[in-house]
Amino acid sequence: MPEAQPNEHRAAEIMKFLGGAALGLAMHESGHLFFDAALDTNPRLEGIHFGPFPFFALTHDPGQSPREEFTISSAGFWVQEATNEWLLSRRWCRDASTPCTFRDDHAAIAKGVFAFNVLNSVGYSIVAFAKAGPPERDTRGMSAIGVDERVIGAIVLAPALLDAYRYFRPNSRTAAWLSRGVKIGSVLLVLR
Repeated sequence: MPEAQPNEHRAAEIMKFLGGAALGLAMHESGHLFFDAALDTNPRLEGIHFGPFPFFALTHDPGQSPREEFTISSAGFWVQEATNEWLLSRRWCRDASTPCTFRDDHAAIAKGVFAFNVLNSVGYSIVAFAKAGPPERDTRGMSAIGVDERVIGAIVLAPALLDAYRYFRPNSRTAAWLSRGVKIGSVLLVLR
């Protein structure tokens, strides 16, 4: 059987990467669904528009307490942040004698998930800073605890930027601990 050509291999890697990004979206939404189910909020999928672009939102019944709304709205980011932490912290080399990092490995699916997680957080942050977009946006729901949505945007953006930095500088202990601290702090806001 003839070997795959470089272009075929590249196309396969791109498809795996995009599949990873789709998996990242599914994981983000599963975080919302988990807490929707746990809090019995009648979750459902609704069509929305972001400007001229049609999209969908996982939504639930109104009338949740601020803490519940924050938890449901934050859950997608919590899944992203936990996933990024696992991806950036695990050992990627199969051969213990070879030092390598997530960046070094040919893990197209995992890199697609990671890219989605970082870019999704950046996108949500931009929308939060502008207080724009559909009313169903996660950052608006998170602000139900009485924190300005722009501050929520910064809380969502910080670990994404730190994780992106960690991808390129995997030996930065400072970035790793700052990232973990912000992630833990965002979860602790549920106590507000």
